[in-house]
Amino acid sequence: MQLKTLAQALEEGPAVHGWVEDQRWTLARVTRLIFELFRVRYTPRGVSYLLHRIGWSPQMPQHVAAERDEDKVATWVKETWPQVKALPPG
Repeated sequence: MQLKTLAQALEEGPAVHGWVEDQRWTLARVTRLIFELFRVRYTPRGVSYLLHRIGWSPQMPQHVAAERDEDKVATWVKETWPQVKALPPG
């Protein structure tokens, strides 16, 4: 149950948990998050093991930017990309 809670908290992103300066999870941040959520202290290596158990890695950035607008991306792919693709190379 706690692993599921941790995974959900990580999916919410760092900004939701007070780190608004960037969108990266670090071992130090996850260690602090675990303590805030469960009042349990882990070493950075222990946090690394937990992250791997739930399919995360501290080296793996989030795949989608928090600011990403799927509608704008779809519009760009449909309208702008064909024009760019049609340009001669170079």
